[in-house]
Amino acid sequence: MRVAFVGLPLAALLLDADGHEIVWAGICRRDAIGTRRLRRRIGDANVAIVPDLSRAAGAARARAPDLVVSWFWTRKVPQAFRAIAPRGAIGVHPSLLPRHRGPDPYFWTIDRGDAVTGVSAHLLDDEYDTGAVLGRRELAVDPTWNAWTLAKKLDRPSLAILRETVRAYAEGRAPLAIPQDEAKATEAPQPDDDDLEIRWSWDAARIERRVRAASPWPGAFTEIGDVPVTLTRVRATDDFPRALVAGEACVRRDGVAIVRAADRAVELLGGRADDDETALDATALAALARG
Repeated sequence: MRVAFVGLPLAALLLDADGHEIVWAGICRRDAIGTRRLRRRIGDANVAIVPDLSRAAGAARARAPDLVVSWFWTRKVPQAFRAIAPRGAIGVHPSLLPRHRGPDPYFWTIDRGDAVTGVSAHLLDDEYDTGAVLGRRELAVDPTWNAWTLAKKLDRPSLAILRETVRAYAEGRAPLAIPQDEAKATEAPQPDDDDLEIRWSWDAARIERRVRAASPWPGAFTEIGDVPVTLTRVRATDDFPRALVAGEACVRRDGVAIVRAADRAVELLGGRADDDETALDATALAALARG
């Protein structure tokens, strides 16, 4: 199978190892690991770094690819580029489409408390993550994971289903393309400041999910006393003085800072100072709570 590839080099190298011919590759980051190896494998002239795909379509078409393959290409693949290969264009998205379409499914998977997520191989279309689904793999979500952990846990199944799908095309048994159910679609945009702000009127479990969803970066923010901080690790607890009201902080006898939520309380275990990004451990956060 002759492949025109866009995205991170790791997937292109694995497809090359599977026996496919990577005839052209557009790499999505200048510092992407594996770019040198890929250049050695397919030649400098066949690798473009952060290309404009509309302008690159002619050069890629000249290599006569059978299939366009995308893995973590972070922008839309324009129709002009998708049309360069007779068997079309496919990609993999780290969610169970049509749930969590968009650039940050990790945040929204955790923030919404999904018990199960996964990866979806799909046809590329004009809009992000809307193409018919070619296959899916599910993954149970551990309730202790943050966004970074979830992203790493999905890498292996994402690469596996990509290789499986390309192999199926190469063997002449392209998977059945199943249109997505628009009634079940949800969006997964990059979280903005409103999404990242902690509201202590929420229940503790929701606050804990918000912090894990935003960790380790950009983090969820609040104020301890009058000091703005970014929280990256918290834990819901029933060990708190019942006289506290929602949003009120204190330091327990064990030296851990807690903040009252709507139902329970939340232990403050890790974060960063907003002014200079200094790491704050539980002791530093307790010092802020003491004022």
